[in-house]
Amino acid sequence: MDNLKAEMQRNGLTVKDIMATIGCSEKTARNKINGETDFTYPEAERVRNVLFPGLRMEYLFRSQPTDPKKSA
Repeated sequence: MDNLKAEMQRNGLTVKDIMATIGCSEKTARNKINGETDFTYPEAERVRNVLFPGLRMEYLFRSQPTDPKKSA
């Protein structure tokens, strides 16, 4: 979710903006932004359409691969 976080910062958006857009609690929004729980497709689509209409879903919600060297 690094791209989502970067775009939020670039556009001056907060967790509360995501929370309001998808209609969830602040804790749930934080968990989704931090990758602890997944956005549903409708949630991701709504975030993109409402807050980031010029960006592609693939870019905005791309997961960074885990570096196996860092896990060991």
